[in-house]
Amino acid sequence: MRQKLRLDKMAGMARQATPKNLPAWHFVHSLPILIDLCETIVLNQYVTYNQSSCAFEHIRCLVHRLMHSQPRYMELLDPLRQPALQDGNISEHYEVRRLLGEGGFGHVFEAWDAKLCRSVALKRLKPQADVVHPEKLINEARLAASLRHAAFVRIFSIEGQGTGQSIVMELVEGQTLGQFMHSGGATTEAALDIAYQIADAMDEAHAMDLVHGDLKPSNLMLEANGKVRILDFGLARHMDPQATQTTTLCDLQGTIAYMAPERLMGRLPDTRGDVYALGAMLYEMLAGQRHFAHLNGLALAAAHMQATEPWPDLPDTVPPAINALVRAMTAYEPADRPRTMRDVREAIAAQRASVTLTNAQVTEVKPVKAPASIAIRLQVPIKRALLAAGALVVLMLCVWQGPKLAESMRSHQAAARFSEIAAMTAGMDALRVFDLDTSQKLPLEQFTAVLQHNPTNAAAAAGLSLASSLRYIGEGRDDTWLQRADVSAKQALAADDQLALAHVAQSWAYEFQGKKEEALREATIALNLEPNNFLGMYGKARLYVIDHKFDLAKNILDQAIAAYPHEHVFVSLLGYMYYKKDDYVRAEQAFRKSISMSPQSPITYAYLNAALLRQNRSDEALQVLQQGLQISPHWELYTNLGTSLFAKGNYLGAVQAFENAVSEKKGGPGIYLLWANLADAQRWIPSQTQASKESYHRAIALLQPLLDRMPNDTTINSRMALYQAYTEEKQHALIRVKHALSLGPEVADVQFRAALTYELIGQRAEALDALFKASKLGYPINLIESAPDLLNMRRDSRYQQFLINLERDSKK
Repeated sequence: MRQKLRLDKMAGMARQATPKNLPAWHFVHSLPILIDLCETIVLNQYVTYNQSSCAFEHIRCLVHRLMHSQPRYMELLDPLRQPALQDGNISEHYEVRRLLGEGGFGHVFEAWDAKLCRSVALKRLKPQADVVHPEKLINEARLAASLRHAAFVRIFSIEGQGTGQSIVMELVEGQTLGQFMHSGGATTEAALDIAYQIADAMDEAHAMDLVHGDLKPSNLMLEANGKVRILDFGLARHMDPQATQTTTLCDLQGTIAYMAPERLMGRLPDTRGDVYALGAMLYEMLAGQRHFAHLNGLALAAAHMQATEPWPDLPDTVPPAINALVRAMTAYEPADRPRTMRDVREAIAAQRASVTLTNAQVTEVKPVKAPASIAIRLQVPIKRALLAAGALVVLMLCVWQGPKLAESMRSHQAAARFSEIAAMTAGMDALRVFDLDTSQKLPLEQFTAVLQHNPTNAAAAAGLSLASSLRYIGEGRDDTWLQRADVSAKQALAADDQLALAHVAQSWAYEFQGKKEEALREATIALNLEPNNFLGMYGKARLYVIDHKFDLAKNILDQAIAAYPHEHVFVSLLGYMYYKKDDYVRAEQAFRKSISMSPQSPITYAYLNAALLRQNRSDEALQVLQQGLQISPHWELYTNLGTSLFAKGNYLGAVQAFENAVSEKKGGPGIYLLWANLADAQRWIPSQTQASKESYHRAIALLQPLLDRMPNDTTINSRMALYQAYTEEKQHALIRVKHALSLGPEVADVQFRAALTYELIGQRAEALDALFKASKLGYPINLIESAPDLLNMRRDSRYQQFLINLERDSKK
């Protein structure tokens, strides 16, 4: 008690000895008192935290004033000097103490708020970033201040003005998640608790259309009470569904180990990227090390971009449900990850309860700790008898189970050996049925595995290129896949330019890049090297069909069907050729034959539906779609279902079908045509007029990159003209439709879209002329009559004359 009174008395003396208005010699005079006080604090076990904090603060103030009042003492501080912060832009009552950390754009300091007597954190832009990014600091403050969850650091104010502004924020004490993991304290229960808190906080941020984009262990703090705090929202941004720009690897400021593969390839941050980052940290907490722990830098980035297979299983001590959740969160494809942080949070919550219950049960039945050793004295004859019995049991087990055990070990060793031949065969077999969903994921896995064992395998690189091209056209034409296809094709050609498959891969990549001449050249080289190359013949025939060179396409398809009589893809392409020729009867026959050869292909049902619609057999067309949907919920089936319902005037049903077509689970949200179809249906529902405009703008945004790549593509130009007419961009629509007609004046679909475009921009005479030409080229009259955009035109006497002329011509 006497020591405590002495401490209180000395603390009061210290306060009296360190007023700010006294000269320096007073501080020197009072220094012995404070040194005595410091010794008392260290040696006194009764000192409270507040007493010691107060006393040390006065000691610190004294030393600080002494050093600044006596220049000769400042030399002692040279090794400890921090970046300058105190200037005219910072209020005088903030006293900088030390540098806490450094980010991509700014320094973070600990400071003392003299007015409110509290420690705070000050974040300020680096001098070299002030001119370029002065708004980033303020945006960060506003974003962070809008978040109410307790895990996010509180923002107190913004100090300064111009390029010298700083954020004053809460100072968080504790250790980073990285320090916690390195200490080895991450039990399953602790890891789940941390992940749950992060998911709960990020769910709130995502609900406000904010993403973090840089979640990693160094940006997460653990307080003494176990609460998680999320730092550095510097990369946070509003999610913009219309954003089309990408980022480069140099712009990515996050840590590679926790960055989703698509981010490493230039994608903008999104919610699925945050899910991936949390999954990577949860994996590290449970496994004891991060994935690819032996790699760093560019090697680590390359591993994450190339490794499409699931992450390794977690230790057996981790519940299977948690293992499955982590593998889902770290899936290579964003669409394969949990949709939201709320899903992650709920999944973790369910497992936390079971883990806690299991631990409680283990605690309840915990046995009494056994002694370190027990000595049991046995007589020598008894020992010998026991040894003999044990040896006999072991011998009997070997005789009984020995052959089975040896066989199991041999089979395990055989399975463990990787076979390039088996992987190549599996990958090529999947490519031959590329119209099935399995043709996308399986070959990617197989060819990637081959290249990991043998990076110079030209056939595997070519196969990976073809699989990437298929992923490009099947996943909404994501340019990332097309870039990978082109790079892999060039890698295959560099390894072996005499390999036909390598030229086929390059041909496919060129085709989807809009380089049709180069694509045809590569396909021709491939077929010269291997005349009956399966994918080479298909690719060259497809190029001819797209260019309306039907005779040349027919010759190749006849050769392919003769060489591969049991392959349905050539029969389907033949039906598509007839469809493009407006020969719907032969198209129907070909599609039906293809379905009989391979009933599992959903795309062929969609093609057959389209052929039946062109023959005005809408009920049969709907029946075919339902048959296809029973096999697979493919987006082409949903979009054709919407088209059929739209033609029947069922706009609500059409909207539902088109919404399925653009959904992530059932459709292709990156395909421009699906959004345009949805917009078409939404226009005729009064409550969805604004939604229709947004869907058209989404379609235009997705179509523009294709138009930039293929400026002379007839179909793309005619569709863009029509979408611009719907969004009332009349002048642009007029220029685009004239260009489309100059490219394909003999294409019925182009003429019909031109008629709709002219009608929408108010040029009735040109619309009637294009409509007449479309009907002459074989566009079905039933689809003309059911088009709702031509409703006003049907009242025009010239349209009535158009119908009379059609009827007269049909009787000739």
